[in-house]
Amino acid sequence: MSVTLRPASQCEYDAVSLGEVMLRFDPGAGRIRTARSFSVWEGGGEYNVARGLRRVFGYRTAIVTALVDNEVGRLVEDLMLQGGVDTRFVQWVASDGIGRTVRNGLNFTERGFGVRGAVGVSDRGITAMSQMAPHDVDWDELFGERGVRWFHTGGICAALSERSADTVLAAVKAARRHGTVVSYDLNYRPSLWQSIGGQARAQEVNRDIARHVDVMIGNEEDFIASLGCAVDGVDDALSELDPNAYAAMMREVSREFDNFQVIATTLRTVHSASSNDWGALAWSRETGVEMAALRPRMEIFDRVGGGDSFASGLIHGLLQGRQLSEAVEFGAAHGALAMTTPGDTSMVSAAEVEVLARGGSARVVR
Repeated sequence: MSVTLRPASQCEYDAVSLGEVMLRFDPGAGRIRTARSFSVWEGGGEYNVARGLRRVFGYRTAIVTALVDNEVGRLVEDLMLQGGVDTRFVQWVASDGIGRTVRNGLNFTERGFGVRGAVGVSDRGITAMSQMAPHDVDWDELFGERGVRWFHTGGICAALSERSADTVLAAVKAARRHGTVVSYDLNYRPSLWQSIGGQARAQEVNRDIARHVDVMIGNEEDFIASLGCAVDGVDDALSELDPNAYAAMMREVSREFDNFQVIATTLRTVHSASSNDWGALAWSRETGVEMAALRPRMEIFDRVGGGDSFASGLIHGLLQGRQLSEAVEFGAAHGALAMTTPGDTSMVSAAEVEVLARGGSARVVR
């Protein structure tokens, strides 16, 4: 067992996430700049994990976030309710009428195809979530009185504002204080950090938070940019998806952050927007490095949310007490399947994940 979990009978929730939930505008097969209509979805790096755990794997999950109490905020709430995630910890902020002081986050994303890469345009300045303060949530009531087995947050939430980092730090400290397993997805986004100190600030914030994390998730860029962890001479090998190079990186990270019980990373080589090599690795102190099946030149429909679905699949395996080798297969399979459908969130079933994780094919099901 890679992590020590609180008994389900003593907890109201199996998993809770902290993060911003945005309204995604999707132009379908077209482009943002020429669109005349959009489909809308809810999405956010941390929220997507809670939704996957609830909708796909059936866990009791909740989201801690903040939204403006207007029609857009209520649309995001309605979408979250369809996903089954408990919204009782949503902080509702009064609207000023025009969004001068507080807003809901919007995300315009086109999928890309072939040589045209996916494009994302976020509109998330002065959002309600970016203004949430550490004392706005009674963390001891959530993790102590109610009880939570697993808490997930990440570097996107921490980068929303200078205040957001303090909120994330308060949350992870409280979770650890009450025996809740903490996972964190580094999810480095240069655009989020550029106005609040850049990469130097990202490393300062993430290294501080990392001291309170049990399960750390990220790719090679995340570990290098967010934690300042690098292994001499392996950069080229990382770009070629050399498992030995990734294993060396994980061992280096684990030496510096000896509180990490599990480290996990996705493996991706982009041949085109619609064709990627896809795989994953995970490390624990008990097992060393475990590698999921590599899927070369996997066809992509919508890549957004693939990493979040990897995280929820991995967490599912660990919540079930599976071996790390099985958990990383669940993560890689769920991430692969999530990228076959539109939107940030997963539309697959636990049975489909199980079949693919065990080597199933894409033959028609009748």
